[in-house]
Amino acid sequence: MKKTIFVSMIIMTQLMTYLYAGGDRDIELHQPEHIELEHEESKFYLVVAALMDLGDSVNHELAVLTGDRDYGFGIDIGYRIGNGFAVEYDFTYARNTVTKIEGSVVEEALGIYYTSALDLVYVYEVGYGVGFFGKIGYEYEWETISDYHIDTEKGGVIFGGGIEIEMTEHYKFLVEYEDSRVESTRGASVLVGLMYNF
Repeated sequence: MKKTIFVSMIIMTQLMTYLYAGGDRDIELHQPEHIELEHEESKFYLVVAALMDLGDSVNHELAVLTGDRDYGFGIDIGYRIGNGFAVEYDFTYARNTVTKIEGSVVEEALGIYYTSALDLVYVYEVGYGVGFFGKIGYEYEWETISDYHIDTEKGGVIFGGGIEIEMTEHYKFLVEYEDSRVESTRGASVLVGLMYNF
């Protein structure tokens, strides 16, 4: 009995010594050199979004023009330049009802808006596929309200921010708020969209 225990102890000691001495070597041989925890994003991306314009009031000649809330769409084409930064070209289309108050006279007309902008974007990744972003750029807006003989092109600084949430390797969901220094009855916008990474 004692002899069996002694032999078992020797075998266990040798086995432990073998595993201890060679274990690290075996692990190193089978361990991959680099484990990719997160996929690398493509340089190019495309965003398609539905938007809601919040409307604004402006003075026009002797009248006050007030745009109501209405809807449109936007398209962004972006290129990631590294370290969380990207450049984007943005295009939007929207329309709304514009109310004109001149003295005691109230009229309504259709407002149509096109915008084109070039932005610098910064994304701060917080993990779990979630990132917060801010943007600043310069925008041109074409505003047409035919009934009031308004057909203007104006430019100004645009700024905004939002959140993007990774859904798959190629798709992200995003919500964004945008405003600008361009004075028009369109006002600020809220966008909800889908990003595709090429």
